[in-house]
Amino acid sequence: MESSIGKRLEQYTIKRPQEVLLVTVEIAGEEDQIAIFRGFSSSLMRPTAFDPDVPILPDEAIILKVDRVYSPYNPEAPRYIQQGLTWEDMQALLSQMGV
Repeated sequence: MESSIGKRLEQYTIKRPQEVLLVTVEIAGEEDQIAIFRGFSSSLMRPTAFDPDVPILPDEAIILKVDRVYSPYNPEAPRYIQQGLTWEDMQALLSQMGV
């Protein structure tokens, strides 16, 4: 069984702790932005559950774009590695890393 999208992205950030992923998604018709860093996900637009077992990024989410940003993330002056990656682009990176 393949890991969920959210778990794969979290695993990526565990392997690359110098990066933060900013994932813009559509969930149930509403846009959200999720920051993923060192294996943890947090919504930047909605309350995030305290329970880490509650997925922030459900499998039915539509990924609109992924931005790779250097850590530490400063929303006032983000230092981008890459911007506007598609889910297909990100899948290629995940596959290269064995995630």
